[in-house]
Amino acid sequence: MFSNHKFNERSRMSEIINEDASLLLTISRFGISLGFGDKTVKEACEANNIHCKTFLAVTNFIAEGNVIVHETYEHISIESVINYLKNAHHYFLTYKLPSIRAKLMEAVESSDQSEPYKVVFMKFFDEYFQEVRKHMDYEDRTVFPYVMRLLAGSPDKKYKIANFEEHHTDVDSKLSELKNIIVKYYPSKGHNYKMNDVLFDLYACEKDLALHNMIEDFFFVPVIEAIEKKNNKS
Repeated sequence: MFSNHKFNERSRMSEIINEDASLLLTISRFGISLGFGDKTVKEACEANNIHCKTFLAVTNFIAEGNVIVHETYEHISIESVINYLKNAHHYFLTYKLPSIRAKLMEAVESSDQSEPYKVVFMKFFDEYFQEVRKHMDYEDRTVFPYVMRLLAGSPDKKYKIANFEEHHTDVDSKLSELKNIIVKYYPSKGHNYKMNDVLFDLYACEKDLALHNMIEDFFFVPVIEAIEKKNNKS
């Protein structure tokens, strides 16, 4: 099934990270921790009670830059995909964005020239943070429970995954605005080490959020739509 994909059950977990270090985030969001030695994907998934075909479907989807799901929903554990997305939300809301905020605060406070910009930068970031939180809370509290009811055979007649698409916004775009404002207008002298660190984090987070949106829009949603169609026919 996975012979035409970049990674398969016999691939070493370490090979995946060596191929693309950013996939370390994907691995961790499936609940697989470091220290897997020379384990293959199959061995690591079995050791962590992870649905192997789902892990490979998501990992290859990201690694290959797909916008089409090649696996049918019968081969995918939707519960595993939801856990993956929830773990990503937890990472962004409780670790990555607070970490960037702390670095941004430290950077603007370290420069005497940046005082007029401090309020603007922090206000912009905090508003963005709240936007992301609202976006992800909606998914955690509305979308995922709907999908679990759908899988349990109790679909909500007043809600469809299409409703999610209507509410879904690209939460990475405003982060790009902040990044561009800092690059173009941050007043400073010297090497700007601290602000450069902030920018590196913003670039990485922007890419990570874009991939997260891609998984939701082009992987998660099409799979749920297929399940909805099957239920409508039955």
